[in-house]
Amino acid sequence: MCKVFVIDTGYRPLDPIHPGQVRQLLRNKKAAIYRRFPFTIILKESRPIETGSGGLTKFNRSQQNLPKTHWLDAACVGKSTPILKIKGIKPLLITANGHGTRQMAGTDKFGFPTRHRSNKQIHYGFSTGDIVKAVVTNGKKVGEYLGRVLCRATGSFDIATKMGRIAGISYKYCSAIHKKDGYSYS
Repeated sequence: MCKVFVIDTGYRPLDPIHPGQVRQLLRNKKAAIYRRFPFTIILKESRPIETGSGGLTKFNRSQQNLPKTHWLDAACVGKSTPILKIKGIKPLLITANGHGTRQMAGTDKFGFPTRHRSNKQIHYGFSTGDIVKAVVTNGKKVGEYLGRVLCRATGSFDIATKMGRIAGISYKYCSAIHKKDGYSYS
């Protein structure tokens, strides 16, 4: 895939970008064509970047009596650190889980296939890893469940909740809250 070269207002090279992004920048008048060959654009305004030493970060944090955490250290970098009001603020913890594997057969410890896996990923509109809410109205498992779903082709899903794993919930009771995107949030 071809990429387009980019330079900032100080004529420093930046990472090359996709031609679709270049079209948007040119259309919104945030960049101009700098050179036709090799095709290069120049940004009209650059974002200010502020850096600071570890000592300055610690000074800013200790002036406001803030605890030592990564997210607060990131907020206290540089000379222009504002007064932070963090009461009641909890950072969103994100973990990268990936999108699964493309392995078509489960293997034993020697690498020989032991079970077949279907290449179909979506069952009844749900994919393993989606966050769903299930409202079960009749049967043994009456109640509301919220968690990640484990899909089966039969339509009998498992839901991993905070309380544990609930097995055998029909797809008819499930409604999608968040489609899987390769991350888990807490």
